[in-house]
Amino acid sequence: MVTRLPSGCVTGQDGDVDFAFVSGNPALDLAGTVGSRRDRPSDALTCPADLERWVAECAELPDRVTADATTFEAALSLREAVYRLALDRVLGRPFDPDSLEIVNRAAAGPMPAIRLSDSGVSTSGDLPAVLTQLARSAIALLADPDACLKECGRTDCTRIYLDRSRGARRNWCGMEECGNRVKAAAYRARKRARSS
Repeated sequence: MVTRLPSGCVTGQDGDVDFAFVSGNPALDLAGTVGSRRDRPSDALTCPADLERWVAECAELPDRVTADATTFEAALSLREAVYRLALDRVLGRPFDPDSLEIVNRAAAGPMPAIRLSDSGVSTSGDLPAVLTQLARSAIALLADPDACLKECGRTDCTRIYLDRSRGARRNWCGMEECGNRVKAAAYRARKRARSS
């Protein structure tokens, strides 16, 4: 069972924050909108408006899309399929056939339009086009034999990320998200052990 967070409520060390984009790939970031999948799953996408905000905050996607109930459910289905396939890759298992079907079907749609101007590149498109882009991003990543995918080293974090660090030595999805928490907990444990 996934606990749905109140709309727009993601809590961080400094209070409420927006979505985390630390996975190194937008499809993995979408999969990361469910936290603590093993223990107490919490969903940051509770309604179509949350998905619209997530898309707007993702630098690689159009600034504005409209999500209705149907496209929202399609996005959640894609998110779960991407997560299952990425986890299969991390664990060295064959890909789940149902998840492959969902991702491949989503990848067959039209892509968002891109436009170059003096101010840079902008993208536009509707939510189905965004889902196509996310599905294709997932396919490219999962098909890359050199892509080093890992699950975060923090025990209660289940985010899968692309490790681009030198020597593939990265342990956490993000330093601010998880690394600082792990280091602080280790410091407190050492301090308690010394004072005992």
